Amino acid sequence: MSAIKLQINTKERRYPIFIGSGLITKLSKLLNSCSIKFSKCLLVIDSKVPKTLINKILKSLPKKQTIIHIFNANELNKNQSSVNKILTILLKKNFHRNDCLISIGGGITGDVSGFASSIFKRGIKFINIPTTLLAQVDSSIGGKTGINSIHGKNLIGSFYQPNLVISDINFLKTLPKREIICGYGEILKHSLIANKKFFLFLNKNANKILNLKSPFIEKSIHRSCLIKKRIIEIDEKEKNLRKILNFGHTFAHAYEATLQYSKKLNHGEAVILGIMNASKFSLKNNLLSNDEFKLIKNHLIQFKLLIKLKKKISPNKLNHIVSFMTKDKKNTTKKINLILLKKIGQPILNLNFDNKKLYSFLKKELID
Repeated sequence: MSAIKLQINTKERRYPIFIGSGLITKLSKLLNSCSIKFSKCLLVIDSKVPKTLINKILKSLPKKQTIIHIFNANELNKNQSSVNKILTILLKKNFHRNDCLISIGGGITGDVSGFASSIFKRGIKFINIPTTLLAQVDSSIGGKTGINSIHGKNLIGSFYQPNLVISDINFLKTLPKREIICGYGEILKHSLIANKKFFLFLNKNANKILNLKSPFIEKSIHRSCLIKKRIIEIDEKEKNLRKILNFGHTFAHAYEATLQYSKKLNHGEAVILGIMNASKFSLKNNLLSNDEFKLIKNHLIQFKLLIKLKKKISPNKLNHIVSFMTKDKKNTTKKINLILLKKIGQPILNLNFDNKKLYSFLKKELID
């Protein structure tokens, strides 16, 4: 299958996304086609990326001064210290605005690298090469960058669009199944907030997608990216519509923070749990019909995408979960803002609920 090209058009920047197999062997050609030039580049590489693929990237890059920084990507390292290390390299090596930072890794690597790019001399060229399914369908698109703090996830960051995104399917073949399921959670989210036909496609072909069968994996990545493209082009800075991309994430981020970003529950798994919670909360508030809820629930059960929360989160952590939910970025009052569903493909924005209602709901979901 030849490369698929998507063009993202925002007020800040126009940039292409290429999706396909073997793209990292064509980097010079892709850079030339996008008129991207630089004298020096810093590669921030997730330590989990196989060396064989790194070597292919190095061979394919233009013959410029190239510096490599290996980053141990995890939620605990998604912090200011990691950003400072990148900035120090850029400063010591006298990088200029017209030079380039290239992120090679998952969403954490992209978020940290993108944030560093946005604040170094108020903006350096940034290329994102996402290596996980989660990053290819979500974090690499739309310009959100950020780091965590003790107060919650992604509370420090910026909107900074990349100059180019290259999503090579070959990276996915090196990932454990757990990572593929994580990315699938975001693909599923996109279908639920935007397109029931896409959801039905996933419902029919999920096993093929999870097993990276072509052309199903390419089609699902492309359709997922198309949905996010349309949303961010309307609302780049998350003033209104873009908030629907947070469907399930208010729950998910709270679970991650409560577990202190441990390996017990990674981001994609937390999102899948959050999708289930948000769907059931929609049902309980008479928004989503029981038939539509069952479609979502059965999909998650059928493909073994639900993780038992009782094994993950201690009952005495409920107050922590709700506390983190109150600190979510979407909140503008003391209440908790949630994105819920009216139907599959029809999200509802700007619904606010008090802490007690969420506490009562979660108590039944996690404990009873």
